[in-house]
Amino acid sequence: MEAFRHAVDTLIMAQEIIVDNASYPTEKIAGNSHNYRPLGLGFANLGALLMSFGIPYDSDQGRDYAGAITAIMCGQAYLTSSRIAESTGPFPGYARNAEPFLEVIRMHRDAAHRLDGRQISQDLYKGAVECWDQALEMGRRNGYRNAQVTVIAPTGTIGFMMDCDTTGIEPDLALVKYKKLVGGGVIKIVNNTVPQALIKLGYTPAQAEQIVSHIDATGTIEGAPHLKPEHLAVFDCSFRPANGARSIHYMGHLKMMGAVQPFISGAISKTINMPEEATVDEVMNAYIESWKLGLKAVAIYRDNSKRVQPLSSGTGGKAEKAAANAAAAVVAPGPQTVEKVVYRPVRRKLPDERRAITHKFSIGGHEGYITVGMYDDGAPGEIFITMAKEGSTISGLMDAFATAISFNLQYGVPAKFLVDKFAHVRFEPSGWTGNQQIPYAKSIMDYIFRWLGARFLGPEYAITEAGETSTLRPTEPTSPQQELPFAPMTADAPLCAECGSIMTRNGSCYKCGNCGGTSGCS
Repeated sequence: MEAFRHAVDTLIMAQEIIVDNASYPTEKIAGNSHNYRPLGLGFANLGALLMSFGIPYDSDQGRDYAGAITAIMCGQAYLTSSRIAESTGPFPGYARNAEPFLEVIRMHRDAAHRLDGRQISQDLYKGAVECWDQALEMGRRNGYRNAQVTVIAPTGTIGFMMDCDTTGIEPDLALVKYKKLVGGGVIKIVNNTVPQALIKLGYTPAQAEQIVSHIDATGTIEGAPHLKPEHLAVFDCSFRPANGARSIHYMGHLKMMGAVQPFISGAISKTINMPEEATVDEVMNAYIESWKLGLKAVAIYRDNSKRVQPLSSGTGGKAEKAAANAAAAVVAPGPQTVEKVVYRPVRRKLPDERRAITHKFSIGGHEGYITVGMYDDGAPGEIFITMAKEGSTISGLMDAFATAISFNLQYGVPAKFLVDKFAHVRFEPSGWTGNQQIPYAKSIMDYIFRWLGARFLGPEYAITEAGETSTLRPTEPTSPQQELPFAPMTADAPLCAECGSIMTRNGSCYKCGNCGGTSGCS
């Protein structure tokens, strides 16, 4: 108890120092921060703490325990704030708010006295009451340095870095969780508090090891060997496990928030997890109960209401369950409820050794190469486009575009769709190509995709927008340099490193008439 109160004392002092040494995004926020000096002390891993003590999250004892911990944190924070005010003065906005402010502190103090001392240790109960008695008494004399001292944040990333099993005020989502990664794939996260809780509840190390092995194999503690039925509630989580039936009712979430809110200056960031089959009336009732409990904020999430959610209690999801149900329907005919199958794209990678074709092209003097890697059946699976020198803007854009098209092909986007989408796109550079199938290209994209269409889909894809075959176009271009308003381009002029246009001679160097770039000495 003394160590906990000392930790709160130290952190409130540190946060108070930061107020005058921080930078703020707007003047209004800065003014509010200096006039009221709000702080935000909170906690994480509460759900795991209760589990480690063998206390169910959804129980009167669990709520009294959480309320007492929060009461000590907030009461000690205001006590420290008043001690600081004794030497530095209260926050500037305190004088005109003194009377209602002290009334709020008194309400906090009264809530601490209503904690059930029979459900928690006497040290915990005594510490909670003592903190608030002292905070109110000292506040009447000195005021307070900070208008707000506590808030329960979600602590998702922070809790993960601190190796917490649970975040903020939340219970555990599941004893075994699967987290989707941004780059693809999933990681399995196993609750590390279970063995400690089992030992606390009186199980031997050997029994605890067998129970944990059962959880790891099935994803649920239900049905584990040696486990007593009366201990199941200790391990209840927000999500119903894939192979189990138990979970915390949404009212269990709300009641826990109701037990903690009287000792929080701000609001509580918490998700109320509801099962997928929750009705509209149940959601409405959850909001009404939140209001009755005096909560300042509430967020409700119904399981699987999003197409993809970052955390789940299983890797298979609806698609695997639907497949199993469909298979059962074949064996056992009759009315069946089969969930909708959710199809996800699957990447078809090319073999390590694959056939490829490289095609050289020139569009109005802009040269490049297209390399197409093919599957064993001859279908295109990847493309590479090389233009200008390595590191130039146009080279980088072409690399990125080719990579995007390659992934589209490997994830099953039909080549015909891509050809239809990008063929006949018009932008500079455009011009004559020297290719009898596609003598004139409206842009680099136009040429690339009409060539891909003609090579892999059929010669008709080399036709023009008007429907005429490309070979009907003039095969000999007129000399265009006589009509250009700028200096003529020499045959050996380099491509601009910035935009890819052909440069013109400028003294002994070259200059780009498109973007103004130079070869380095102009």
